[in-house]
Amino acid sequence: MNYILFDDNSRNTLLPLTFMRPVADIRIGILTIREKWEYHLKSKTSTLTETYLSEKFPIVKGEENILINGSVCPTPELVQKILSLQPKEILVGEDYIIAMRLSSDEFDMLDEIDATKEITTDINHFKLNFPWEIFQYNGESIIRDFVRLTKDRVSQPISSTNNVIGKENIFLEEGAKMEFATLNASDGPIYIGKNAEVMENTVIRGPFAMCENSTLKIGTKIYGPTTVGPWSKIAGEVSNSVIFGYTNKAHDGFVGNSVIAEWCNLGADTNTSNLKNTYEPVRLWSYTQKTFIDTGLTFCGLIMGDHSKCGINTMFNTGTVVGISSNIFGSGYQRNFISSFRWGGPAGFNSYNLKKAIQVAKIVFARRGLDFDSVNETLFRNVYEMTADNSNY
Repeated sequence: MNYILFDDNSRNTLLPLTFMRPVADIRIGILTIREKWEYHLKSKTSTLTETYLSEKFPIVKGEENILINGSVCPTPELVQKILSLQPKEILVGEDYIIAMRLSSDEFDMLDEIDATKEITTDINHFKLNFPWEIFQYNGESIIRDFVRLTKDRVSQPISSTNNVIGKENIFLEEGAKMEFATLNASDGPIYIGKNAEVMENTVIRGPFAMCENSTLKIGTKIYGPTTVGPWSKIAGEVSNSVIFGYTNKAHDGFVGNSVIAEWCNLGADTNTSNLKNTYEPVRLWSYTQKTFIDTGLTFCGLIMGDHSKCGINTMFNTGTVVGISSNIFGSGYQRNFISSFRWGGPAGFNSYNLKKAIQVAKIVFARRGLDFDSVNETLFRNVYEMTADNSNY
C-alpha cells in the first residue's frame, strides 16, 4: 500500500506557516504530523499539495493508494479504521475527508467516485485548522508522542548534578548532555532529544520536548507545554510555545503562547505580549478573510513564518502575525500584521530585496551544514511572487 498525505482547505487557514511546507510537516508535540503518521503506518509517505511546493515535496503514486488528510493527527483507532478501507471507500469526519483509498487509475478521477462509498466515523481525533491550535493542543501532543517514542525503551542516565522531580517522566536520548539543571516533570513529560544540550541553571517544567541537536543556553526558563524543534538555540523565558526548528532565540527575552517556524532569529531582548491589558479575547490576522478574527483565546502571542528575523529589543504586540522572510527592527510596538518580505518596523516598511533575502538564506543554511539548493531557491522565489504585490498576503 502507498500512503499520500494531502492538504485540504486548512492549508490556507494555517498561513503563514504553510507557505513553505505542506500541513503535514507542521510540528506539534515532539514530532511533525507526517512523522506521527509514518510511525503508525510503519511506512514513508509522500504529499499531494500546492503545485509550487511539489518540487520539494513530490507526490509518489502507487497501484493502490491511501490518501490521508495531512491536517489530521493519527490515533491507533483511526489508523486501524483507515487501513481497513476498501477500494473507492472514503472516510469522512464532521465536514471533511479524513482518508480515501484509490487505485492509480482512479487517482485523477476524484469527482467521479461513487458517493455511496462514504463512511462516517465518530472516532475521536484532532484536526489542525488554525495556527494558535498548535500551542493550544501542544501539551496533549507531547504526551502522546512521548509515549510512542519511549515505549519499551530506557532513558540515558540523568546526571546526579541535576535537580529532578518526576524522574520516571523524563527521557534523554543518546548523546544528550545536561548538567546542573532543574527539571519538574510532575505535570507532564520532559523529552531531551539526541545530541541536545541543556546548559547549567536551566529550569524546565513539563510538558516539554527538545528535539535533536538543539541547545538551551545557561539559565533558560521553560514553562510547558513547549516544544523546541531540531537545531535550535534557545535562551531567556519561553512559555507554551512551539518552535519548529533551525531557529535561534539565543538571548534573554520572553516568548509566550507563540509559534515560530524554521530559520527565524529573534534578537536579544525580543519580547512578545501574550495577554491584552483589557483581558479581552485576542484577534489574529486571517489570510483567508483578509481581516483580524477572534481566536477565543485570552493568551496568544506571536505567529512567525519561516526565515523572518527581528533586531534587538523588538516588541511584538499581543496576537501578532509575521509572514515569510521579513526583517523587523526599531523601537516601539510592531504592528499586529507584518506581511512577507518586508523590511522595517514601527517607522514604516519597505520591500525586502529578494536577492538579499536569498543571500541571507544561503548563509544561514550553511551555518547548519546544509545547502540552500536550487529547489529551495525556486520555492523561495515562488513565495516571493505570491506575496510581493499584496500587502495583505
